[in-house]
Amino acid sequence: EFRRVLFRSEVAMAALHERFMDEPGSTDVLSFPMDELRAGTPDELSSEGILGDIVICPEVAIRQAVTAGHSTEVEMRLLLTHGILHLLGHDHAEPEEHKVMFGLQAQLLLDWEIERNRRGVK
Repeated sequence: EFRRVLFRSEVAMAALHERFMDEPGSTDVLSFPMDELRAGTPDELSSEGILGDIVICPEVAIRQAVTAGHSTEVEMRLLLTHGILHLLGHDHAEPEEHKVMFGLQAQLLLDWEIERNRRGVK
């Protein structure tokens, strides 16, 4: 389980980004793990624990949605999924990690959309 999803302004997000990631400026999503988890595999599930917090900046999400040509709702789902994957131990610093994480993210978002359509959710 994860503790909470928080929404913060660009100014607040920039402060978090600088404090915890040592990078200037705002960002779209940050994840703050609680328990040290490693990503599971098809053969071995990750261990249970409290995942942590996800912080999303709606202002950045809105801009990214416009640039990507999709709705803010779609962008928010993408950011939430991305944050959860980080909490589950995934990363994208190395090319192979990037391939795995973004492939999984794309599949989860596709599955989410298929299920929403199946249920008739707008």
